[in-house]
Amino acid sequence: MRAARAAAWGAAAVLALGACSGSGENARTASVEASGDGTFRIGLILDSTGTQAFLNSAQLAAAKLAVQEINAAGGHKGRPVELLPEKPGGDAGAQARELVDAKADVVIGPTDSSRAPAVIDVLSKAKVALISPANTAGELSEYRSGGYYFRTAAADAAQAAVLVKLAKDGGAKSLAVVHEEGAYGTEVSAAVSASAKGAGLEPVTVAAFKPGEAQKAAATAAGASPDAVVLIARGGAQGAIAELHNAGLSGKQLILADGAFRQYGSDLASRALDGARGIVPGRFPSAHLQGELVAVDKNLKDMTFAAETYDAVNLAALAAAAADDDAGASVAAKLIAVSGGSAGAGSHPAGKPAVCRTYKECLAAVRAGTAVDYDGESGPVRFDANGDVTVANYMVFTFGADNRAKLTGSETASRAAG
Repeated sequence: MRAARAAAWGAAAVLALGACSGSGENARTASVEASGDGTFRIGLILDSTGTQAFLNSAQLAAAKLAVQEINAAGGHKGRPVELLPEKPGGDAGAQARELVDAKADVVIGPTDSSRAPAVIDVLSKAKVALISPANTAGELSEYRSGGYYFRTAAADAAQAAVLVKLAKDGGAKSLAVVHEEGAYGTEVSAAVSASAKGAGLEPVTVAAFKPGEAQKAAATAAGASPDAVVLIARGGAQGAIAELHNAGLSGKQLILADGAFRQYGSDLASRALDGARGIVPGRFPSAHLQGELVAVDKNLKDMTFAAETYDAVNLAALAAAAADDDAGASVAAKLIAVSGGSAGAGSHPAGKPAVCRTYKECLAAVRAGTAVDYDGESGPVRFDANGDVTVANYMVFTFGADNRAKLTGSETASRAAG
């Protein structure tokens, strides 16, 4: 997750690339000797504070549930898997250091993409695997982690194909892309433009704006008379929607990228979004998972990132089982394989991976020496060599006359491993 995304999700950061402090062979491709101490320990980095603090509860409940189920299935090599005590707070780097001291073998988190580099640097140096259920910044795909960083959330640019498909499904033959300046807007805009041209949507008009200054961009888009308009923005989304409405572009013509999505209601002019569509990454947790999560935390009100966290913990435990070792390097070396990722083919047992949907089901296959492809609550994962998912799921929402959205469908975007 990039900063401020959670506010947009209530209804349903620029990163500097640098060398991490770890060195040596990439953990994803290394031949790793067993070096664990026999107890598999999982740590959590819960870095959401203030208005976004609610995100911590869903991730904590999901991690607790997964560990309970793993232990019910026999734990790791007959010993209970330990979920280390969590200490929520904004300093993710400090949490990472504390988890290293507590002998964590794998860490789940952080939520905010802008905090990921500091965490990666600490954990990769200590040879501790890291899986974020929420990081989406594209820059992280290239961040040097030594092979210790993975994420069960899709990178921002993955949504491009879905945004373009929604435009085509609505009958559009031409497209305007209006985007907020900054890393997120620039990255996703470029991906949407390329995807649109590849899909035969021409012409594609692109207009950028600064928050609070969207009038000119809206006028540029309107001047092109597009069949559909994709809005890519975060903090400036509401102002941009208002300007597009004033320029005669509103309702069914609008498609909102994930950062622009929220329940606007009376904050916008009546019917400004009537018929507009917007997307949110991930899958809505199944009824079964929701019930199990509420059993863990009866006060749980929001399920954001719950499925991605649940799957991250299960994948970590399956990697440890496949490695027959609990050390972080061993886990990192097997994560691609147990996720069904093509980059892990060299470390698979012989044969086509068997799709399995629960830890218990996958564990039986691992013990039988069968390659597995864990497809959990968040859907297929299939990590690539960068630790990115190669299958991204999105929920599709449609707005009514009251500028409030309801879940109306889902879409999947797949790409080749990179």
